[in-house]
Parts: sequence; C-alpha cells; structure tokens
Amino acid sequence: MFAVTPASRDRNRPRPSTPGGVSTRVRDPVNADRPELHSQMQQLQAELSTRESTRHFAHAAVSVMIASIFAGAAAKLFWDSVRTPVLGFGAAALALGLVIYSTIHYRKARRLQRHELARFETLQQLRRSLHLDDPASLLPR
Repeated sequence: MFAVTPASRDRNRPRPSTPGGVSTRVRDPVNADRPELHSQMQQLQAELSTRESTRHFAHAAVSVMIASIFAGAAAKLFWDSVRTPVLGFGAAALALGLVIYSTIHYRKARRLQRHELARFETLQQLRRSLHLDDPASLLPR
C-alpha cells in the first residue's frame, strides 16, 4: 500500500530536544487525567445520537398533510352534496383526529427538542473544558 521511504522514516523518529540528545519524554494524550469527563462526554454523545424530537416532528408534519387532504375531501363532499353527506362527516372527523394527533406530537417534539438542546449545550461545554475544540492545544510544542 504505502511505501516506506527514508523521508517518511525520518518523520517518525523522535526529534532531539537538545542539540545533542534525543527527547525521552512521551507526550500523554490530551486530558488523559480526566477519565470521568470523557465517560460523561461519551454518554452524552450516545444520548444525542438518536434525536427523538425529529421523529415526532415528522409524525406531526405527515399527519397535518394527511389531515388537510381529508379536510379538503370533506369540504368537497359537503359542497357537492344534495343530501346529508355521511362520508363527509367521517372525513371531517378523521381530519380533526389527525389534527389533534399532530398537535400532540408537535408539543412532544418541542419538549424533547428543548431537552436535547440543553444536553447539546452541556456536551459543548464539556468539549470546551476538555480542550477538544481548541486546535492550538493539539499542536506539538
């Protein structure tokens, strides 16, 4: 795959810290002394990997679209009917039920989104405290 050239071998050698000596100090990974913060960050990432609010927003949007189709059909049945449109009442009831369903899911999605945004803000603060988003701290000195 990759050819090892003398130049690439020189890149992997430890650089001398003094004019005549080789540095024996091995750099620890960034923030290796904070395993509890790393575990908390991994837990938050796992929680935020599935966004429940997105699913509820999608349910609300689809049910509103279907409710509008049924409401339009019910209106057309009422408009064109000479006698009492039994099917129109059924379509109107179904449209009303779908609107209620979409309202419930929309409220649930908003509540979950607030919690997800709060957890995301916590995750960002945690990443800042671990200096993971600071590229200057990752550069060699």
